[in-house]
Amino acid sequence: MELIGKIKLINKTQTIGNNGFRKREVVITTEEQYPQHILVEFVQDKCDLLNNFIVGQEVKIGLNLRGREWINPQGVIKYFNAIQGWRIEIVNVEESMSTKAIEQEPVSFLDESDNDLPF
Repeated sequence: MELIGKIKLINKTQTIGNNGFRKREVVITTEEQYPQHILVEFVQDKCDLLNNFIVGQEVKIGLNLRGREWINPQGVIKYFNAIQGWRIEIVNVEESMSTKAIEQEPVSFLDESDNDLPF
């Protein structure tokens, strides 16, 4: 499955328990009539995939839905779901590059006072 949206929040990596389990969460806001704020967790070595991303970027995340069953001490069965990311990439790389180019001040290599070129 894939999720496309803008990064709203990137949390720091958390280490849980003594076994070294790591997770890092990112919140993606979808761009639709009713935008949704979706929490996606990256675990273990996938946490490092978020290092090069910042809030506001439009991204596409490859994800898996995970579910598990848990029986509490009273014998009641509960179910939990998780959305785990395994890939993340910027959407519209060309658009973000052209936006940066537009924001830059134009540079002229011609000196207006010395404009006597032979052609």
